[in-house]
Amino acid sequence: MTNDPTSDRIWTRAEIESPCIKVCVVHPDTRLCTGCLRTMDEIGSWSRMTPETRRAVMDELPAREALHKVRRGGREARLKR
Repeated sequence: MTNDPTSDRIWTRAEIESPCIKVCVVHPDTRLCTGCLRTMDEIGSWSRMTPETRRAVMDELPAREALHKVRRGGREARLKR
């Protein structure tokens, strides 16, 4: 730890890996979040999942992208920022 009062190191922590891009809208047909492509159950239990289970979900996400129609840029536009 440092004695530098301007240091933000005390406020940093190891975050759980997450696909969240803060575009939290559930698609009415697929019931997937249009931002991260997770189900509501996956989002709700994410912090309680094992790292292996989270990795398995993350590995499935690219295949889920095809389930959504592109509207107004959406997730893809947000990722390009």
